[in-house]
Amino acid sequence: MSYRGPKAKKSRRLGVAITPKSQKYLETRGHPPGQHGKGRRPSKLSDYGRQLMEKQRIRFQYNMSEKQLRLAYEKASRSQDPTPDVLIQSLESRLDTVVLRAGFARSIFAARQYVNHGHFLVNGKKVDVPSFQVKMGDEISVREKSKAMDCFKNALAMAEKVPYVTTNEADLSCRLSSVPSREEIPVIGDVATVVEFYSR
Repeated sequence: MSYRGPKAKKSRRLGVAITPKSQKYLETRGHPPGQHGKGRRPSKLSDYGRQLMEKQRIRFQYNMSEKQLRLAYEKASRSQDPTPDVLIQSLESRLDTVVLRAGFARSIFAARQYVNHGHFLVNGKKVDVPSFQVKMGDEISVREKSKAMDCFKNALAMAEKVPYVTTNEADLSCRLSSVPSREEIPVIGDVATVVEFYSR
């Protein structure tokens, strides 16, 4: 289920911007929300509290439900490769995430909505499932009927590109061109701590 609550408030609680608009609120009101947030000395988190905070940061930056993130962890834990690496690479391979990284949406929330509304094709076939796993070399493109929409061009004009997604702005298409390293992924959070949380 997509998060539909106040995003600026959630960003202040987590200490990480989950939308571009939330960034300015973090800069001007970086303390947690609520009447006791400003001026209050931050309490030291327990190990569980620290793990929970990191898990929530990752979950909301990818706009995933708790069940979806747990299932992604369980799948990653069965791999022979390091679980944190496999988990974050799996999250970056979600269709809504690739749409965001390609620059077709300003936020993960917008990307999820565009995919749900059927604006994207994967290898020429319509896919409206945000969690669809994109494989290396798959072509993601905006449907012909949707190319006239201003939202995609406006998002591209302000997009911050990543090296593992190749975008063709002329025909509004992109490809997942390489497996991302953790340093390349613009997500704030300690994935290893998330793995600790679920492996308790």
